Amino acid sequence: MKDWISEIRTSAAAVISLAVLLGGFYPLAVWVLNQGLFPAKANGSLVLRQGQVVGSSLIGRDFSGPAYFHPRPSAAGRGYDALRSGGSNLGPTSRELIEAVRRRVAAYRAENNLAADVLVPADAVTASASGLDPHISLANAFLQAPRVVAARGLSEEAVRKRIEACAEGRDLGFLGQPRVNVLKLNLALDGVHDGGR
Repeated sequence: MKDWISEIRTSAAAVISLAVLLGGFYPLAVWVLNQGLFPAKANGSLVLRQGQVVGSSLIGRDFSGPAYFHPRPSAAGRGYDALRSGGSNLGPTSRELIEAVRRRVAAYRAENNLAADVLVPADAVTASASGLDPHISLANAFLQAPRVVAARGLSEEAVRKRIEACAEGRDLGFLGQPRVNVLKLNLALDGVHDGGR
């Protein structure tokens, strides 16, 4: 009987010790390190404007209207809802996907006043795997630039410079493609006043 009670005490002490260590000290240490070493990333990479949170640099946000660059389509709902994150699961032979892309290409061409022979970038008409991608390709941004120029009354040079200033290179220098964060680009453009053309 004494052996059994001793085993229970040992087991209980081990469970309590591990619970305190792994459920208390370890999470606290990780939190302190994250807040000390990279607080912006640890707190959601929030983008502030005049002290107000306007979004996250990691999650896309819907922009509409001719004065703003538009993000990729989202499979996570119109509002880039993080709770609905995920792809459409439609394959390349899916009739539904083919029709959706065809409609998006026509809308993109009309919105940006593009000729029929201009190639539309894939990221302009297809959603990312998460549906929350905050970036567009540089090709997509440059095709949207004339619409933004006309709507804002800015010079084309001012808008192109802002795109180039906001451009991000390949990850680790060789992964992915150069891109631009739509939220950061639109916020940067809101601060540009070059007196027009």
